[in-house]
Amino acid sequence: MHIYLNGDRQQTNAADIAGLIAELGIEGRMMAVEKNLEVVPKSLYAETTLSENDRIEIVHMIGGG
Repeated sequence: MHIYLNGDRQQTNAADIAGLIAELGIEGRMMAVEKNLEVVPKSLYAETTLSENDRIEIVHMIGGG
């Protein structure tokens, strides 16, 4: 299926947000996820399914000093 990830159209085999994060290889990072303009709590990543043309925004925190 195709989704929009951070504004870019992308193909994915993931069925849910948790699967997408694993597919992208960004597990374990501090991040915020939004699906179709609604923030998804981390506790619901595995329950939040993806559908064709969903708009997903993922922002991960980067430390620095």
